[in-house]
Amino acid sequence: MSKRDPFRTGPKAAENAAEKSSAGVSPAGFVPRQDNISIRNRGHLPHWEAATATYFVTFRLADPLPQAVLRKILFTREDIPATAAQMGRPISEPERKRLMKLHTRRIEEYLDAGASGCFLWNDTVAKVVADSLRKFDGMRYQLFAWCVMPNHVHVVFQTILGNTLPGILHTWKSFSAKQANQILHRSAEFWQREYYDHLLRNESEFRRAVQYVVDNPKRAGLKEWPWIRPQQ
Repeated sequence: MSKRDPFRTGPKAAENAAEKSSAGVSPAGFVPRQDNISIRNRGHLPHWEAATATYFVTFRLADPLPQAVLRKILFTREDIPATAAQMGRPISEPERKRLMKLHTRRIEEYLDAGASGCFLWNDTVAKVVADSLRKFDGMRYQLFAWCVMPNHVHVVFQTILGNTLPGILHTWKSFSAKQANQILHRSAEFWQREYYDHLLRNESEFRRAVQYVVDNPKRAGLKEWPWIRPQQ
């Protein structure tokens, strides 16, 4: 996986994106004092949270890879160390590199290419997700930018006092999952339990995050993608 900052953009483009996203109004607050920040761990990822903070959040579908592809990857992950153990030797350097690739870049490439169940290609389902984001805008949080991609969602928003990051994410995911599963005639998990969030520290990070969201469909080769605010 590349170590390049995924939010890095030209200063002018980022400035334009921030203006489009918030009508020229920046978030009222970024990261507060250190003693007002809490770090929670509800799974594999730590989550930095604060009252009335601005976040960049990504959450993904629960089954982002085709079952056949997933089974092959999982088998290879298990087979490499098992074969080395049977032969009484440590994992070789080529095998170690292959395992690293299977755990990171290859899976991300499948995700970015949309090689999955991609339920959000369905416009009716995508609208349900978009509506869930917009439902409490201005009441529980302020939206600056969002994008519903075929298998994941990006949002830049600021919490409004009294509303928490996990509470907002729970509302988005639970409402949209129930409605989407009804549309798709299924009952399985719709979203991954975990999500990625980044507590934005300043105006520069905010602009880069907005630009990243705005550019997401273009990077994925999606032309005239409707499920994005602000528009490209």
